[in-house]
Amino acid sequence: MQKVSKIKENGFGFDLFVAAEIDKPKKIIYRKDLQPINNLKIIFREIRDYFAGNVTGITRDEKIAQNITRLLLCKIYDEKNTPKEKIVEIANRPIEDLKIFHSRITGVFEQVKEKYPDIFEEDDEIEINPADLSYIISRIEEYSILDADRDIIADAFEELIGRAFRGGEGQFFTPRNIVQMMIDILQPKANEKIIDPACGSGGFLAHILQQHLRNGNENHNLFGIDKDLFLSRLAKIYLTILGESEYHIFCENSLEQPKKWSKETQHKIQLGTFDLVLTNPPFGAKIPVVGKDLLKQFELGHQWFNKESGWILTKKLRDKQPPQILFIERIIQLLKDGGRAGIVLPEGIFGNPSDRYIWEYIRKTASVIGIVSLSQETFQPSTHTKTSVVFLEKKKSSRKNVFMGIAQAIGHNKNGKEIYKINNNGSLVIDKNGNKILDDDTPDIAKNFTKFLNGKLVEESHLGFVVPTEEIQENIYIPEHYNPEIKEKLNELKKSGKYKLITIGDLVDRRVILIKRGNEIGSQHYGSGVIPFIRTTDIVNWEMKMDTVKAVAEEIYEKFKRQQDVQEKDILFVNDGTFLIGRCSMVTKLDVKCIIQSHLKKIRVLNTEEITPYYLFFLLNTKVVQKQIETKTFVQATLSTLGNRLLELTLPIHKDKKEIDRISKEVKCIIDSKTDLRERAQRLIDNSI
Repeated sequence: MQKVSKIKENGFGFDLFVAAEIDKPKKIIYRKDLQPINNLKIIFREIRDYFAGNVTGITRDEKIAQNITRLLLCKIYDEKNTPKEKIVEIANRPIEDLKIFHSRITGVFEQVKEKYPDIFEEDDEIEINPADLSYIISRIEEYSILDADRDIIADAFEELIGRAFRGGEGQFFTPRNIVQMMIDILQPKANEKIIDPACGSGGFLAHILQQHLRNGNENHNLFGIDKDLFLSRLAKIYLTILGESEYHIFCENSLEQPKKWSKETQHKIQLGTFDLVLTNPPFGAKIPVVGKDLLKQFELGHQWFNKESGWILTKKLRDKQPPQILFIERIIQLLKDGGRAGIVLPEGIFGNPSDRYIWEYIRKTASVIGIVSLSQETFQPSTHTKTSVVFLEKKKSSRKNVFMGIAQAIGHNKNGKEIYKINNNGSLVIDKNGNKILDDDTPDIAKNFTKFLNGKLVEESHLGFVVPTEEIQENIYIPEHYNPEIKEKLNELKKSGKYKLITIGDLVDRRVILIKRGNEIGSQHYGSGVIPFIRTTDIVNWEMKMDTVKAVAEEIYEKFKRQQDVQEKDILFVNDGTFLIGRCSMVTKLDVKCIIQSHLKKIRVLNTEEITPYYLFFLLNTKVVQKQIETKTFVQATLSTLGNRLLELTLPIHKDKKEIDRISKEVKCIIDSKTDLRERAQRLIDNSI
């Protein structure tokens, strides 16, 4: 045990200090002594926190990441070049002077710089004083990073860099299980030419390389582009240290005209030459691509018009376009004929009516092999944007079927905490080795996708099912929209003979019900009076929560009163929002005087002989209808909407009128009871002091 107090070291020009005592190993560490570790995030977090709290002069997240990454790469280099029976360099040693220790560690970095002169600048150095360096090394010295299962550099970067840097340019690092699923599906081969045109820290390429190395191969045909200099250098370093003797990572704008790339990039990366593209391009409307020279390269940089015959490309350029859309075209341009791609994209692209021209372009230039919908939690807590993965082949083919899968469980929750499978009795599911099993659908989806590609997919579920190409509706490529489990349930109900299936659209067409949307009144009117303004968040537990903070003045109510025409027994249905879509409440005599928000739809029964308001209310809340609502809800960035797909909902109506009467009376009783309780509570308050 050694305690270092503050001293002056003129040889290094550092003030040496350490906030806590430094534990020294009891023996010298040999290469054979290193223990593998599968999850280094906790250690990385400790190191990052130590930097932030103790290391003078290095407080910016990027600077912290640069220095720790240099150390990690030195350690990998040391592990690769130290025989098992030899002493490792990246470790503390008993009774060693800090000055000698610091010189030894920085000496390893000089070796790394000398071996890879194209990666580092001459003045790059490990900017950590000896005492702090000793502590940081102590946190990693006993482990073998090279033998770890995970993409530890990407893990380190994600842990160290902070949310602001990751999200500012649409950069959200792809979770390891999503990367692995995409690799398992597309099966990159060692002799294939592979590129990630938005490679970031190199996660996709590193996974492919590690997989090939484990199989005794080394792929010298891995290429990457990223416009961020720090990230592109990080990817280049990582691949080189892992084993790639000829890295091909370039700092360029992938969406730039290739003729404007550097000569070396132009020589190494040419359109139409790649077997495989795996990527998660930056996305977001806040980082649009602008400029005539950039947009004119792409058909998707032009205006498209929707006509009866389909979407038509025009010669008119757009003013701007989100990068993820242009990346789709650039990826297809990079592929050779027969080449394939896996692309992570925001789910809005897969269903938004305004984005359907994109699929017109895709179907013109490539073939859609499959789509995997990812859980909303996939990229949380970094971003709430829901995403899917599209798998393409650059080939015009008469592909008759498309694979689809829905990853409802993704292995972690919205806070990024790992979650595990649980048995029906509430206990954790344990594998044969006694380990907990992540609650993650992606491995099963990858297996089913492989079965589909081999023509062997028999059992269908949300983990893998086949949709005939001819059944793809209006270029909607959202797997939930075609979930076979819903169709199976509705068919069961129909076959039972107890129900007739009727869509809401049919009821509207026959004037059995009427549906109208609410209005937006402007936030400037909130709190101006006492008339309730009912929003999506006010629909709770079959009733309306009255938020007086958003209540409006009498004159605002009078303005919208006739247009909205809210009546007792109307059903208010949440049609837009987030997780609230599908919630509904019934207007009671206490609720008639109100204004409803535009995200709500008012459903009124016109023909009570055909269906009662209470029975319709019951049907809208049934599991089978709520599940349909879930599958027909499309996500546009972070906002979800059911839209006019409300009309597509199928209602299983009992054929037995006695059962309908029984349910209607039960629902009426519940709503009347809630109304009575509200009245009693209000009288109690009104009569209080």
